[in-house]
Amino acid sequence: MSLPERTEHLVLPGVLTAGEAAETVAAVLAVQCDDGAIPWFRGHHLDPWDHTEAAMALDAAGEHAAAERAYEWLARNQNEDGSWYAAYHDGDPQQPTDRGLETNFCAYVAVGVWHHYLATGDDAFVDRMWPTVFAAVEFVLRLQQPGGQIGWKREADGTPVTDALLTGSSSIHQALRCALAIAEFREEPQPDWELATGALGHAIRSHPERFLDKSHYSMDWYYPVLGGAIGGPAAQRRIDEGWERFVVPGLGVRCVLPNPWVTGGESCELALALWVMGESDRALEILQSIQHLRAEGGMYWTGYVFEGDRAFWPEEHTAWTAGSLLLAVAALGGDEATTAVFSGERLPKGLEPDCCG
Repeated sequence: MSLPERTEHLVLPGVLTAGEAAETVAAVLAVQCDDGAIPWFRGHHLDPWDHTEAAMALDAAGEHAAAERAYEWLARNQNEDGSWYAAYHDGDPQQPTDRGLETNFCAYVAVGVWHHYLATGDDAFVDRMWPTVFAAVEFVLRLQQPGGQIGWKREADGTPVTDALLTGSSSIHQALRCALAIAEFREEPQPDWELATGALGHAIRSHPERFLDKSHYSMDWYYPVLGGAIGGPAAQRRIDEGWERFVVPGLGVRCVLPNPWVTGGESCELALALWVMGESDRALEILQSIQHLRAEGGMYWTGYVFEGDRAFWPEEHTAWTAGSLLLAVAALGGDEATTAVFSGERLPKGLEPDCCG
């Protein structure tokens, strides 16, 4: 079990004490299966993106062996085309419950692998995971459209869905930059990936019409900033424009308009985006505002309905919600690997957003 002295670097006033951080890390570890899989919670499904986010949180907490087991799970269970299924029952690779192949789910392994390397300095791990990352990126880029955006997924029968999601493509933008960092580290340049990343970033910044209109979701508001495609004054304008629509003072961030529902994951991701912009004070305020979501045992409720019959909903404590909080705290606390991955500090140069747009 994680001890408070091992999580002193995750202390953040009004958010986590060392003891609370240790309790949360231990709770995430308790969700992890023996084979490394990290489902949402035991008995529920695993999806590859949230599995990776939880693994990154374990690395941020110093639980490197557990995080490595999570990445080994991905390497063992990757499909031949470089993908993973969208969901597996309780992390069981023999029981996929959604055989769709979502591009942003598949790309995110690159973020996790680069984060783990930065946290551990383990060159051999990068060598072992490179074929997995390479195959995943190639799968994703086969769904890139002429306008630069990335098609959402392949259906279970292999049919491509060419409609693009802004949140998903923004996450992929971060993943491609991490994949390029891994390639650069291995001295295996991937010029096609560089071109693809540049085209994707341009689409996100300049062509909203190339994406499905999901502007009522808060993720579409902040993810272009969090994924590194929009920065500088343009990022500031974007966040300021949506602030009153999505942020509920003292409670957190709405998931979707107009529903009276704040969620922990979106709140923590917004805090990360604010930190990327250099707004640590506002990021801290957001994290402090969601402490009402903390549950007994150190996990966090997924969300809270704040009008009518007020209630936590859905009634679940998810590993990825706890993971997103730990990562946001790690970033604000200066954890080297986490800050490097989300700030772009250790990512390839020349692919930065149009900061003056």
